[in-house]
Amino acid sequence: MIIHVDMDAYYASIEQRDNPKLRGLPVVVGGSPDGRGVVAAASYEARKFGIHSAMSMRKAIGLCPQLTIIKSRIDYYAALSKQIQRIFFEFTPIVEPLSLDEAFLDVTHTAHLFGDAESIGRKIKSRIENELGLIASVGIAPNKFLAKVASDLRKPDAFVVVEPMTLETFLDPLPIERIWGVGQVTANVFRKHSIHTIGDLRRWNLPELQVLFGKSAQHYWELARGIDKRAVVPEREAKSISSETTFSKDIHEREVLDGWLALLVEVVSRRLRNNAYQGKGVELKVRYHDFQSTTRSMMLSDPTDRTDAFLQSANSLLDRIPFDGRPIRLLGFGIHHLSQNSLRQLSLWDQSDCDKQRDLDAVSDEITDKFGRGAIQRGIAKARHTQ
Repeated sequence: MIIHVDMDAYYASIEQRDNPKLRGLPVVVGGSPDGRGVVAAASYEARKFGIHSAMSMRKAIGLCPQLTIIKSRIDYYAALSKQIQRIFFEFTPIVEPLSLDEAFLDVTHTAHLFGDAESIGRKIKSRIENELGLIASVGIAPNKFLAKVASDLRKPDAFVVVEPMTLETFLDPLPIERIWGVGQVTANVFRKHSIHTIGDLRRWNLPELQVLFGKSAQHYWELARGIDKRAVVPEREAKSISSETTFSKDIHEREVLDGWLALLVEVVSRRLRNNAYQGKGVELKVRYHDFQSTTRSMMLSDPTDRTDAFLQSANSLLDRIPFDGRPIRLLGFGIHHLSQNSLRQLSLWDQSDCDKQRDLDAVSDEITDKFGRGAIQRGIAKARHTQ
């Protein structure tokens, strides 16, 4: 059995936990409403106003003028995430982290030690609440798709178990949007053919779906029957450092994408420096609402750990991504071809500028350590939105 653990409004919940005055208030974590700020996380009180992650902060303020905005403290959230993962590893070595706030666990082979999957799930949920003061939603099912759907079904504070013999009963009444990869546009196509629920979809055969959806039809056909053959893959030593975010609602605005890209570049380059790495390869990934993905990559002339160099390259790659009207559901940024403690080739002309940028990174890291993410913004990213 597979367990999916998803922390409820993770960043915002941490801030409300640490500052009791924020409890019960609409709170978002993210950037400034001036310029490129975006919502990284929204409390459940804020979500009642229609606010969600990936929304521009300016729009969030428009929806809720009394909104409390907290600057992100990504390193602090990451440290707490490691504590949560340590709890996971006490119950199974097969843990696949998806982000700081969610992970899949395969507990098939540890039931003889800790009890069945439901018992393990309850122990993990209780441990997280008692030791860290945070609430996790837990889904338990025979595969990753079902476990993910289960954990999200009754948020917040969910605990849902899907047994193999009940999966059709579980899936049938759910709206078609619960199928991975079905966004608003695809859902409209389904509805035009009277497919409103997963049960409706399951009544269609594969050839019929292929007429409508081509290669994606197999994906929809299998998930409607609760079929997901993907294994839980434990995290291995990385040959690259990357970060990506799946938006709670598809993104249409380039400005919002620019803001998220700047955040991802800051997070990844900071992780690079914290681990004494430099990187030469830069990669950008975009996934559209229809689950089709596009990547763009480039190689720098020399390995570096400078945020400004990665941000300039990332913006260049984003310019090469086709924006053809399709909404975007995921954005990712990564650095590969890593080297550690490498010697840098000196330039006769631009070394002074490079040194200044490294000093800027060092100061930025220090400020972030002390005051949290968002306390300082880079002019190169901000300028992009004023052009």
